[in-house]
Parts: sequence; C-alpha cells; structure tokens
Amino acid sequence: MHTIIDVNRLTCLPIAERKSDLDLTAIRPLQRVCRVPQGIQVVARYIVEAKKRGAPIIMMIGAHVIRSGVQRYLIDLMENRYIDCIATNGACSIHDWEYALIGKTTESVSKYIKDGRFGFWEETGRINDIVTAGAKNNMGLGEAVGKAILEQELPHRDISLFATAFRNNIPITVHVGIGYDITHQHPNFDGAAYGAASYTDFMRLAKVIEKLEGGVLLVFGSSVMAPEVFLKGLSMARNIARQKGESICRFTTLVCDLIPLPDTYGKEAARDDPLYYFRPWKTLLVRTVQDGGKSVYVQGYHSETIPALWTAVKDAQSKRLKVNLL
Repeated sequence: MHTIIDVNRLTCLPIAERKSDLDLTAIRPLQRVCRVPQGIQVVARYIVEAKKRGAPIIMMIGAHVIRSGVQRYLIDLMENRYIDCIATNGACSIHDWEYALIGKTTESVSKYIKDGRFGFWEETGRINDIVTAGAKNNMGLGEAVGKAILEQELPHRDISLFATAFRNNIPITVHVGIGYDITHQHPNFDGAAYGAASYTDFMRLAKVIEKLEGGVLLVFGSSVMAPEVFLKGLSMARNIARQKGESICRFTTLVCDLIPLPDTYGKEAARDDPLYYFRPWKTLLVRTVQDGGKSVYVQGYHSETIPALWTAVKDAQSKRLKVNLL
C-alpha cells in the first residue's frame, strides 16, 4: 500500500516574513499608448462590433498578465463591458489575492525552495478556506475569491480583477490543476472542494462560449490552460449547437505572447517543427477558427499589448468605426 505525505507536519509562516518581488509600484497608471500594432487595431474594431450585437468578449490570461501590472486597463475594460468573461489559472487568483491583501506579490523560488519555505505563507493559504466554503454553496472558485476580497474589504481591492468581476456580475473563472499552485501545499487544502469549484467555473465558461458566434476571444500569456480549456468548452458548445441546427464558427481570436511566429500562422506548423507544440498556434489560431473565423497573433510583452488593446478599443469606440465581421 502506498503512503502519502503527512500534511499535519507542514508549517506555514506569516507573509510579512517573505520578501516579495512586486509591490504597488508595478501597477501601471491608466494612460494611452502611442503605438498600437495593426492586428490589435483590427481586433479592437471587432470587439466594439461584438459588444453592439451582444456577442461575448472572452479574455483568457496567465498569471504573468497580473504580474505585468496592467490591472487598471483590464478593470476599465470590464467595467465598460468590453470583457464579458475572464478565464484564469490558479496562480492568477493567488497574485490577485496577495495584491489586494498586502499590496505585494511574487516570491523568489530559488531563495525559498532551498529550505522548504517556498509557498508556505499563512495569509495566502486563506484562499483555501474561501474556496472550501464557496464550494459548499455551489460557488465557482473565481466567484468565491472575488466575493471574499470585497466582503472582507481588503485594502487594495481597487486593483483586484476578481473583486471587480464579482462587483460587476462578470464571470471570472479559475481552471486549476492539482499541484500547480502554492496553495495546494497547505494543510488546509481541500482537493475535492477545489475540484468542485473549478468544475463549476469550467461549466460557466462553456455556457458563455455557447454564445460566441460573432464574438471575440482574447488570449494573453497562456500556452496550455487557455487553448486546452477553450478547446473543450467550444466542443461542448458546438455539440449542443449542432443538435439545434446552429453553428459557432464566425468569431475572432487574438493571441498575444512572446513566441515569434511566422506570418503564415494561419496554417499549422509542420509536425517536425518544435512550434507545432505551441498550443495557442494550432488550437486558437488555426483549428478552432478554420470554419469561418478569423485569428490574429501579436508578439509582445503584456505590459505593451494590453495597454495597446485598451487604447485601440477606446479609439474604435469613439470613432464608431464600422467593420464587416469576417
């Protein structure tokens, strides 16, 4: 019989003892940028048109988006309903919680892994109790965290994506893999509760995808979670649509990441090309839009591409530019 580690022997420390790599000075002010890539300008017009017709604008992000300090841009887009659903991974909820709680986040892995202190911070572990309580009330993981940040009146809740989403009744979903996040190390981690809460979030995201015809999918810095979760959610939505004689084909995807792709990204890479395994390319830029959709790839840092998107959306809105969708 195989044994498991005894979590009761683990110890956690006050987060005040941790040296955090990021603080509130990393949060960028909301201001226009001068240079906007052409691809982002095009997608911004599709976003404005999608909002007019009531089609959803879904954003999927990795944790480095939050670490890049672009919260105010995303919050403004959410509050003005240019983001109707935001899908994240577990690390996003951790960074968002820590920022809201203490105005700091991120630790040195190389420093704290040496003696087993990495990730073991008491205040961060409070997320586990929030998720467990939320799951008992059939809440999604993102909903539970956002509600807690607001109700506990955390000092920096004004820069919280999760609190903003909850306050504005926007679905914010968290798609976890057990063992991926530091909160999973803690003695108070409940795998069943996390599974239930994250599954609820997946079902909520799939429901939004059901209405994606004519909408827009925005993906920033998520090379595994976003393409894999979207692929399954889209298949579920298309399965239901097919039975009703409908389709979900005409939508736009924008992927922003650091990987350099060729101008021919509208076609899959060859199987012997290492880039074939960069899932956003084959999944989000080719396979899911091949029956009538449109895809755009922009290489760049999140600190540049998200302010550029915000600027382009504001321009497209004010100029009321018309665009023939696909």
